[in-house]
Parts: sequence; C-alpha cells; structure tokens
Amino acid sequence: MLAKPAPLPPKRAKAWPDAGDPRVDALVTEVIGRVADKWTMLILEELAEYAHLRFTQIGKLVPGISQKMLTQTLRQMERDGLVDRTVHPVIPPHVDYRLTDLGESLGAAFCAVWLWAEANLERIEAARGSFDGRAAG
Repeated sequence: MLAKPAPLPPKRAKAWPDAGDPRVDALVTEVIGRVADKWTMLILEELAEYAHLRFTQIGKLVPGISQKMLTQTLRQMERDGLVDRTVHPVIPPHVDYRLTDLGESLGAAFCAVWLWAEANLERIEAARGSFDGRAAG
C-alpha cells in the first residue's frame, strides 16, 4: 500500500496578479519562453542599442547565431509585434529591422532582470558555492 502524500502547506499571497483570463496565462507562458530564448534577448539588446539594423549587421553583432536561427528569430519577433521589418526597393534588397514600442517595452521589462542580477550577484554566487561545496562533499 502506498503512503498518502503530505498535504500542501497553506498558500501565501501571490507575488503577481492572477490573470483570470486563460488567454493571458497562455500569452505569459509564450512570452516567458520567448524571453528565455537567448537569441531573442540578444537581438532585442542589439536593436535597443541602435535605431535600426540590417540583417547582416544583426548577424555580426550577435555572436554564434546562424543565419537560419537569425531569420527564424526575427520572423517570430516580427509576428509578435516586437520588430518592424522594412524592405527598401533597391538592388540588392536592403532590409532594416527596428524595435517597435512593444519591443522596447519588453526590453525595459527585461532590464529589471539585469538589475536584479546585479543587485543579487554576490548572494547567488555564495549560494552556488555553498551548494557546490555540499554536493562535492
């Protein structure tokens, strides 16, 4: 006979609002997945530094990204409304990308993660060192 699992402790107050709308929950999950994707964040960071960039410039500024991954990531960012893509009718074609207001606001929101990391760097390093010491011994 299997033992009954221990009951859950009482819930605390939520640290963030309860969306209530399953569409919002789904969007948050998708956005977190997108933000957690390193290519999106690296492209977002570079586009935030410049008014606009050409495809090849982004590829040079984002180390290690393949042309295929750059294309896929920019298409998804455009689909999500994070970037505007402008094709200039010249030969050879000239395509520029720039952040939309939505993309800039995502960058600002993600900036809070950098600020949090900076403020907590020493605590995290200490916790990791403590954990690694226990795991090794």
